[in-house]
Amino acid sequence: MDHRSEVREFLSSRRARIAPEQVGLATDGGVRRVPGLRREEVAALAGVSVDYYTRVERGNLRGVSGRVLNALARALRMEQDERMYLFALARVAESDTDRAPYNSRPAALRPSVRAIIDGLVGLPVTVSDSRMQMVAANALGRALCAPLFDSPDGLANHARFIFLDPRAREFWVDWEDLAAEAVGSLRNAVARDPYDKDLSDLIGELATRSDRFRQLWASRDVYVHKGGLMRINHAVIGRVDLTYEILRLETQPELAMLAFSAESGSPSHDALTLLASWATTVDDSSVENVRHRF
Repeated sequence: MDHRSEVREFLSSRRARIAPEQVGLATDGGVRRVPGLRREEVAALAGVSVDYYTRVERGNLRGVSGRVLNALARALRMEQDERMYLFALARVAESDTDRAPYNSRPAALRPSVRAIIDGLVGLPVTVSDSRMQMVAANALGRALCAPLFDSPDGLANHARFIFLDPRAREFWVDWEDLAAEAVGSLRNAVARDPYDKDLSDLIGELATRSDRFRQLWASRDVYVHKGGLMRINHAVIGRVDLTYEILRLETQPELAMLAFSAESGSPSHDALTLLASWATTVDDSSVENVRHRF
């Protein structure tokens, strides 16, 4: 991802989605040459000069203060995830732009975390990294997400499964929502670490092989997973509606633990109990023992 181009496209896309009437600006009723707000209107709303905002939107975030970033976020009506993304882009602008790309090492889960995951026998639990690569899962988590670990390309990667495996649209009831969230999460990840070559290669592969990924990537939307409802069509237990929470590992911030649950006494809870029994009859080897390569 070219940093200056990303800043330019992100800010211009946020500007284009806001009608002048939404921010209390009067219009002359004529045809506007650009969708949404003009640069001078954003500058006025943020309290900066037109020249200054033009420089920023052209991709130059170096030296832009937090106060100005917050003013721009307010003017462009950014959600919290978008605001965080803007600040991430600004941090990259202040870093060493000559830094060479690197190949990220597979995350090694600490034994204590592994023990916690395995100890949650009644809950499906998975752990993934910023590239949406599955790093670990307990037996029930592996059974719940079985198609991801049975991917034709041999890679247990959530984003690859969504966009490259035809079974994904049947497996995830809300496939379109999950696809948009996955793209937004990857965009957020690459903003935090634009030098991760493996991450860039993954995005390039998905853009090459999936038309829908390319369309969603062009939207410039960002997303931070916070938990919610996940609806699954499972080959063994049928349709289940599960609540999931995301736990961040303070000592390994690049990893996220997803824990799924269902309301006690609900059909989905009964289905998880059945799945737990089924999981004991299949290979429950941990994800770390599977070799993954991009």
